[in-house]
Amino acid sequence: MEILDRITEKLHGKVKEANFEGANIVLYTDNEKFFKEGEGQIKKIVDEIKKRIELRADQKILSPKEATEKKIREIVPEEAEITEILFDAPRSIVVIEAKKPGLVIGKGGSILEDIRKETLWVPQVQRSPAIRSKITENIREVLYDNNNYRRKFLNDIGEKIYKGWNPDKIEEWVRLSFLGSGRQVGRSCLLLQTPNSNILLDCGIDVASSGNDKFPYFNIPEFDISQLDAIILSHAHLDHSGLLPYLYKMGYRGPVYMTAPTRDIAALLALDFIGVAYKQAAAPLFSSADIKEMVKHSICLNYNEVTDVTPDIRITLYNAGHVLGSAQVHINIGNGLHNFVYTGDMKYGKTRLLDPAVNKYTRVESIQVESTYGSKEDILPPRKDTEKKFIDMVRETIEKGGKVLLPELGLGHAQETLLRVEEAIRTGELPKIPMYIDGMIWDINAIHTAYPDFLSANIRSSIFQDKNPFVSDIFVRVASPQERKQVIEGGPCIVIATSGMLVGGASVEYFRYFADNPNNLIILSSYQGPGSLGRKLQDGEKVVSIEGERGMQEIKVNMRVELLSGLTPHSGRNELMSFFNNMYPKPKRILINHGEVSKSLDLASSLYKVHRVETTVPRNLEIVRLR
Repeated sequence: MEILDRITEKLHGKVKEANFEGANIVLYTDNEKFFKEGEGQIKKIVDEIKKRIELRADQKILSPKEATEKKIREIVPEEAEITEILFDAPRSIVVIEAKKPGLVIGKGGSILEDIRKETLWVPQVQRSPAIRSKITENIREVLYDNNNYRRKFLNDIGEKIYKGWNPDKIEEWVRLSFLGSGRQVGRSCLLLQTPNSNILLDCGIDVASSGNDKFPYFNIPEFDISQLDAIILSHAHLDHSGLLPYLYKMGYRGPVYMTAPTRDIAALLALDFIGVAYKQAAAPLFSSADIKEMVKHSICLNYNEVTDVTPDIRITLYNAGHVLGSAQVHINIGNGLHNFVYTGDMKYGKTRLLDPAVNKYTRVESIQVESTYGSKEDILPPRKDTEKKFIDMVRETIEKGGKVLLPELGLGHAQETLLRVEEAIRTGELPKIPMYIDGMIWDINAIHTAYPDFLSANIRSSIFQDKNPFVSDIFVRVASPQERKQVIEGGPCIVIATSGMLVGGASVEYFRYFADNPNNLIILSSYQGPGSLGRKLQDGEKVVSIEGERGMQEIKVNMRVELLSGLTPHSGRNELMSFFNNMYPKPKRILINHGEVSKSLDLASSLYKVHRVETTVPRNLEIVRLR
């Protein structure tokens, strides 16, 4: 490859091997002196070619693993509390997992530099979750077990990127096909195409639908899985990520770009999706082996990190404020020819958990925005008012000896609710009652504790000061049918369980037993898809049918049913309008999706009237030419 040859020539035989790791370039040297002192020469080349280059030691000069682990434990202070040391030998990387990663890094990276010079391994640091998570442990095993495969996979991506790479602006057409999420909430999936690239933005399912309406439209001429260059995942909710493992089942072996928390949570939700299928006596769409392939082919980016994904497409991820790890994708096409922002789902408002979505970019011509709460009627009340109403309703129910059921998606709003309840009990607003956590919410909480850098400044500060709200003793895990039975038969409590729309999951089981008692309360705070049990309760139905052991079972709804939308992780109408009022630079075109038809059209009309820019509300299967 020409660019690698140019670099190795400049270093006059000091480099034994040059490889790609995605869009980055990695040089391996068996010259110990050059490894320790060659950074200056590397920096000159970086300044010249404007690409990220990393220098690593060749395997044959690395310190042995046992000696390296011993040396690391000598260099790193005990207070860092190292929990694990993992070796990625083919890439000369050692991963140090610790409860206090700052103490592993040292002032100005001094301790990492000492490890590098003493052992010749390149150290990377990860935070240990405050709550042990089997899923994060399994993911790390997948990433480091088959290292030779991953090294080759990353190099192959780089070769594809640089094969047709051209630093000049490229004149070409750009178009976007809506394979899902057009005038609906669910099955988000967009196909971005240029003459050189085919990129899939999200690949979700519609959990409230059935049959083919559940899935994106893949049986169209534009979509060919063998021609797909990359997938970019905005966040882990099933309506954006649910069908991703299926693509690996169907033979896709290319990269999927996302943040690290999104990778962990998407894998967890996919495993749960398989479990729900088995409980419903249905054949799952994919297996755990397909989820493993997804993880093995993942490339994780931090916010504000820029990377090429094809010869003519470069992306940057920005905070979307929606859920942990959720990202907006800024897509630079043709070296500045066209700039498109895929916001996915976003929250332009500060929450307990996350900072607001970013809306300042370098350049933007076109932007996609959701319209889940896009109509004029979708004015969300202030967060403090909603939280007060929530606490008052919970207190009234507990005082009557009732139980509170909170059906949740598992990711995002569930953690907001947990933090609010923890504060209310800690400050005496609520009596000290147990809050039972059923389903995968416990594991998702654990993943939150592993990635505090993606959380709001307040929560991050609490975690760094060892005041982690996620490990409060009021939270009790429900991990078996026997424990669930004890909760159902026990006294006043709060139960938080998946799914948010009451479509499968533990929340349906609790509802079955809680529904008859007028002292009990169910609070619906997630979006309720048409046809879901949650939507039927939202619409006031007093008798509903749910699947039982002997077929369909009629349930009388005597419990109190309340709707609470003020804590949604989606932007309300005012937040959506404010996002564009304050956005810089102003876009020339706004594409509106991820909303019911009336809400999407209402938002489009209002944005056009205020900003006088082209607004489009594509239907599924429509193609929009961006350039």
